[in-house]
Amino acid sequence: MKIWNDKRYYSLDYYLKQTYGEKVYKISLNGGMTCPNRDGKIGVGGCIFCSTGGSGDFAAPKSDSVTAQIDNAIAGISRSKSVGSKFIAYFQAFTNTYAPVAYLEKLFTEAIAHPNIVGLSIATRPDCLPDDVLELLSSLNKKKPVWVELGLQTTNEQSAAFIRRGYPLSVFDDAVLKLYNLGIETIVHIIVGLPHETERDILNSVTYVSQLPVQGIKLQLLHVIKGTDLANHINEFHILTMEEYVDLVIHCLEILPEHIVVHRITGDGPKDLLLAPAWSMRKREVMNKINQQLAVRSTWQGRLFQPARKEI
Repeated sequence: MKIWNDKRYYSLDYYLKQTYGEKVYKISLNGGMTCPNRDGKIGVGGCIFCSTGGSGDFAAPKSDSVTAQIDNAIAGISRSKSVGSKFIAYFQAFTNTYAPVAYLEKLFTEAIAHPNIVGLSIATRPDCLPDDVLELLSSLNKKKPVWVELGLQTTNEQSAAFIRRGYPLSVFDDAVLKLYNLGIETIVHIIVGLPHETERDILNSVTYVSQLPVQGIKLQLLHVIKGTDLANHINEFHILTMEEYVDLVIHCLEILPEHIVVHRITGDGPKDLLLAPAWSMRKREVMNKINQQLAVRSTWQGRLFQPARKEI
């Protein structure tokens, strides 16, 4: 088993320290956008799990300029942590390429012009990457590194329909290839614990992603948040225990090739909005259990699992 620093997976923290020579924090920003799954273009309710903050509940208010959001975030982090001078600008809330290209250019250019910003990370949907936006991202990528984070969540089309993802897998495949051909790094989001998904479904999704020309992955525990449509179904599906989640994450990590950076293996939910699972608030304990379980394995010992394979 290859060991990166003190971990048995290729963590984002390790990658950033190796790349920039110091710990680099991501700053969550709000670009003031919405989503085609909310404004009526595709749907009006959003994905079934998505909060009113568009999965950007920790982002700054849009009333602040991008520069002000960055400055305020750096000041806030500095009050509680010893930080360096390098940060990633992360446009997180809603769909951050769902706007006219002139608006996006102003927004993203202001972010990368900040002297403390060393890279730009943009969370979006694969069906919101028209050619003019891709051209803009390619141009920005020549100035500072640009990452595009795509919310795939699952490769199971039944699950995708249930969560109202709003696009077929082929659209995701097409977006990944376009980004790859432009030299733009892609990070894929997978949700672990979606309603009625089996272990095989989850591992199929991770295997599928591992075969694509992507550079990173986020494994996100499903959170049930107040006010979401998912909250109405909370008694209809199994909520993972901490032990089940730890086991699933380890088997996901076993599948991933060594070059894919793991950007996340759990996640935070807003304390005042989280309905389940309550144990997810103990993030340090979850991380420690994952690392402890990985440490006792002298070699990768994945189960005899035959995932579905599909090349794009």
